[in-house]
Amino acid sequence: MTNWLPNLENDIEPQERRGPLYMRLANRIESDIAQGILPPGTKLPPQRNLAFDIGVTIGTVGRAYNLIRERGLVTGEVGRGTYVTSHKDVPLVERSSTSTPFGGTRGAIIEPGNIRLDSTAAIDVGQSEPMERLLQGILKQYPREISSYSRTLPQSWLEAGSRWLSSAGWKPDLASIVPTLGAHSAILAIIAAVTAPGDRIAFEDLTYCSAARSVNLMGRRSIIMHTQAGFATPDDFERLCAQQHPKLVFLMPSLHNPTATTMPEENRRAIVDIARRYNVWIIEDEIYGSIMQNKHIAIAALAPERTFHIGGLSKSVAAGVRGGWVACPPHLATRVYTAHKMVTGGMPFMMAELGAQLVNSGEADAIRSKVCAEVRDREAIAQEIFAGMDFNSQPLATFLWVKLPDPWLSATFKNAALNEGVLIDDEDEFKPGRTEKAFHRVRLGVTVPATREELRQGFSIIRRLMETSNASYDSYS
Repeated sequence: MTNWLPNLENDIEPQERRGPLYMRLANRIESDIAQGILPPGTKLPPQRNLAFDIGVTIGTVGRAYNLIRERGLVTGEVGRGTYVTSHKDVPLVERSSTSTPFGGTRGAIIEPGNIRLDSTAAIDVGQSEPMERLLQGILKQYPREISSYSRTLPQSWLEAGSRWLSSAGWKPDLASIVPTLGAHSAILAIIAAVTAPGDRIAFEDLTYCSAARSVNLMGRRSIIMHTQAGFATPDDFERLCAQQHPKLVFLMPSLHNPTATTMPEENRRAIVDIARRYNVWIIEDEIYGSIMQNKHIAIAALAPERTFHIGGLSKSVAAGVRGGWVACPPHLATRVYTAHKMVTGGMPFMMAELGAQLVNSGEADAIRSKVCAEVRDREAIAQEIFAGMDFNSQPLATFLWVKLPDPWLSATFKNAALNEGVLIDDEDEFKPGRTEKAFHRVRLGVTVPATREELRQGFSIIRRLMETSNASYDSYS
């Protein structure tokens, strides 16, 4: 085994000093291979050893090793290690888009044949049949609108948004509704509308990280709140407000992703009170609220003057429709509508009309009922297979948040699962920034496998790995 250590402070090109640490490490390995410092056949240090020697996390080294493996520079052999390949034996491959500084921990292209537990899109329950019928009607009824740009906001689109976002007796006014190209584009539009470059935006220490990455890409600064029991605490939110003065806070109060918890009403009320005192805007991402059947009081119902309440169809009806809505503080709806058009290019008529007709016709409710029934059955399979294990879930949760037994680490386990043909998400996928806090958990989605049998197979593989020592996975540790 080589005694090689990378020198990350002496990168050859100035641009190599920028970007995530895992990418800099991968680039350094590639450079040393090209210069012959790491000749073919060289065994790289085990990830655990290298992480200790250069003072980074094992997850950072794991992501770097994965990246150079995708580039065709090394091979990993279970139980033997990671070896530099001969360039003559490895075809030239195009670098994956995951090598950009904007990506997460998921591969951009999914190889066929794997069992996917790394997504929470709505289960296929036969959505294509009602959608085909509705689309045929739209094509016949609106030929001119389909052939042109959408420059109006039909009342029916607003009615659909108000209906879909309603929660526990609260129903947003039509004047507050903005149709969006899914929940993520709503987040971008809100950030663009009410914040400026340099503003701080608060995120929980585990969250929907594509939002945090988008914040940084847009020149805003993400700051981290500590969580307790899987959701933000009023005490830490107030500390953050007093010390760092965020302009906006991003929350997922109902079926928090990835912890599968629900924020209690007293926490919601306390956070609203703090936000009012410190004049902080609130994004309430309730994309999972619809599958939880919107039984919890909405933060927007408690503070409509400062809350942007987001919902959509992706988790409970159909992710491919990209249907979403945001209920805004009334005086900001026009601004968010304009910002959404500017950051997305505008709402396509076909998708907006289909989403509205799904909701207004009742088809969305019917599909959601079928999806919820299937989710319940799949979650019951999880309860059976992971009995005795430590994990968070709810009967209508589309994912589990599973605690790994010692000595497994999250990134190590993810790579071991991938080696067994199962795609999962490690905790780094949900961290909005660097933190010393380690959860030693992974998220397992229940919705993508085509059948319950495939899901059971994937869960069984994960259970077996959890009961196996990671000593056999030196090249992934």
